[in-house]
Amino acid sequence: MTPFEFLTTLLSIVFIDLILAGDNAIVIGMAAKRLPKDTQKKAILYGTVGAVVLRIVATVLVVYLLEIPWLLVAGGLMLLWIAYKLLVQEEDHGNVKAGNTLWGSVWTIVVADAAMGLDNVIAVAGAAHGHTLLVVIGLIISIPIVVWGSTLFIKLLTKFPWIIYAGSAVLAYTAAKMVTHEPVWQEWFEANQAVKWLVIAIAVAAVLGAGLWTNEWKKKHPTAAHE
Repeated sequence: MTPFEFLTTLLSIVFIDLILAGDNAIVIGMAAKRLPKDTQKKAILYGTVGAVVLRIVATVLVVYLLEIPWLLVAGGLMLLWIAYKLLVQEEDHGNVKAGNTLWGSVWTIVVADAAMGLDNVIAVAGAAHGHTLLVVIGLIISIPIVVWGSTLFIKLLTKFPWIIYAGSAVLAYTAAKMVTHEPVWQEWFEANQAVKWLVIAIAVAAVLGAGLWTNEWKKKHPTAAHE
């Protein structure tokens, strides 16, 4: 991997982490909201660090699992679905309970993040292309942003909705590359670059198109969308 490829892949991992960090920020805030202000900071820090360490371990395991035949295809298709859901899903966080103690809140943050972190794990593992170092560096860079910058980033997403679409496009691109890198047919795709990039373009266009159509449909049928 060239230095340029290393840097661009690292940036993709950090961007994916940020795009998928909105729910994590909500979970962190809800889990720690009952604690005193000074204890809240400790709960957020400890909980986030614990969650990220667990996610690093999970992502590294998935990186190795993706070397099993056809799992790249399965992971890529799953990531395409995640990219689509990112655009249209209305998350419900009612089952995240606020903790009454420091370690109770920390435990809530870690467990909730682990339950909700499948999208991050698959996306980051796919973007890393087997490079464990990239996974670790990318997630470590994301820690301070998630802890201290989540609120700001959520405001940016609200003000500039196109960021979500950009993030979904990156996820769809990553998913399509996972599929075309499946060892069973990777050599064929490498020999037919035009087809490879056509597949990637179709995947990105399909996800964005489906997301836009679903969102427009929800606007026209608000009652049916919430049933």
